[in-house]
Amino acid sequence: MSALPQAVSNAPSIPRPVLSSVANDMPLTRVSLAFVERRINLYLRFGHPVRELRLDRWRRCAVFLPAAMFCRVRWESNDYGTTRWQLMILQACTPLDVVQRIAGIQPGARLLLCAEGERQVQSVLPQIDAIEALGINPAAVSPAYWRTLGNRLSARLPLPAYTVERHAAYLTGEVLR
Repeated sequence: MSALPQAVSNAPSIPRPVLSSVANDMPLTRVSLAFVERRINLYLRFGHPVRELRLDRWRRCAVFLPAAMFCRVRWESNDYGTTRWQLMILQACTPLDVVQRIAGIQPGARLLLCAEGERQVQSVLPQIDAIEALGINPAAVSPAYWRTLGNRLSARLPLPAYTVERHAAYLTGEVLR
């Protein structure tokens, strides 16, 4: 069992934009986040919440608009070491979409990728880093890529790289919709 890695303890802070343009009836997705030193670190690896609510010293809640993509990482430990590693890449949905119920995410979200265990999580994090190194925001990456990455991870096959060409093709397809 390994200790809390440096990347997890230095999680990026969440920006706090103003919700002035959001309608009162717009469905929002709420994501629970927490940090208790040496016990739990539940944080966003990427994503752009429209609001962050601080509930208490250890807990906060990030709020996302429909169709927003985000990555939530969960690390837990006890007195004997790490007990859980989990990385989920999710997409916020509208009330008419089919959603999956996921603990800590209200009312639910579309699950694009789920990595369980240290080995799987440690293989996905460099993929996210590589996308950021290309100058691409991981929240703007094609949902099909994240699903493909999740399927390849489950099948224990080599993980495909996300390229600038693949991103340009995705953006072109979005313009044509």
